[in-house]
Amino acid sequence: MYTRKIPRLYNCSLEVTMEVMGGKWKPFIICYLQHGPKRPSELLKMINGASKRVISQQLKELEDHDIITKNVYAEVPVRTEYYLTEYGRELLPVVLMMEQWGRKYQPHLENKRTA
Repeated sequence: MYTRKIPRLYNCSLEVTMEVMGGKWKPFIICYLQHGPKRPSELLKMINGASKRVISQQLKELEDHDIITKNVYAEVPVRTEYYLTEYGRELLPVVLMMEQWGRKYQPHLENKRTA
C-alpha cells in the first residue's frame, strides 16, 4: 500500500469506511471469504469481470487494513489462502446489508431501464 508522506486526517467516520471498503471488488471479496479461506484463483473465478491484477491489488489493500490475512504454505508450488480477520468479520453485516438492499432495489432498477 502506498505510504503517504503527510498523514491523512479523517474528518468523518465514513471516510475511514470508504478507504477500507472503497473499491469495486472489495465487498465481493469480503462476502466470499465469509464461507472460509479462498485461494486467489478461486476468488478470481467467483468474481466475473475482474482482472487478476485488480483482485491482487484489492486483496493487498484489504490485507494492509487488517480486514483479511494471508496464509502462505511452504509447498511446491506455493499455496496461498486468504481469510477474514476479526475486523473483516465485523464488516460482514455491512456487506450483507448492501447485498440485501441491492436485491430489494434490483426490480425497481430493471423496471426503470425498460421504461
